[in-house]
Amino acid sequence: MKLLMIVCVVCALVGMGACSSKPKPRVFVPLALIDGGVKPQAITATEQGTQAYQAKQFEDAKKYFEQAVTVAPQSGQAHYNFALALNALGDTEAARQHFLEAANLAPGDKTIWDSPALSPYGNPNVPKVHKEHQYGTSRPGIGSGPR
Repeated sequence: MKLLMIVCVVCALVGMGACSSKPKPRVFVPLALIDGGVKPQAITATEQGTQAYQAKQFEDAKKYFEQAVTVAPQSGQAHYNFALALNALGDTEAARQHFLEAANLAPGDKTIWDSPALSPYGNPNVPKVHKEHQYGTSRPGIGSGPR
């Protein structure tokens, strides 16, 4: 009987330890700008922004990535990096705009399109589907409302 109690206590402790672990946050990596036609100032700002982002200095990263977007506004990678910094700072609406801009400017870039950072914002080419609810003249019952 004592052995059974010990086994139960050990199982309970192991189970509680497994349930209490926090999920690890996703780590996103800023992208390097493609050299073709991008000004050196944008590349330098991106390198500095990447260093700041990896050091979790998101305000500094935002400043550098914003400079890169200003110098290279047609770079999907620059918009993506700027969106990462905005997202890290909690400015999700501005981040969403720059993630979508990055996807539009770099339609063939699998890194941007397949990024977990972009996935919460959905595919901009797929229209939103709104479910139509039927309205009737009967009174709603328990559990009969829209889902």
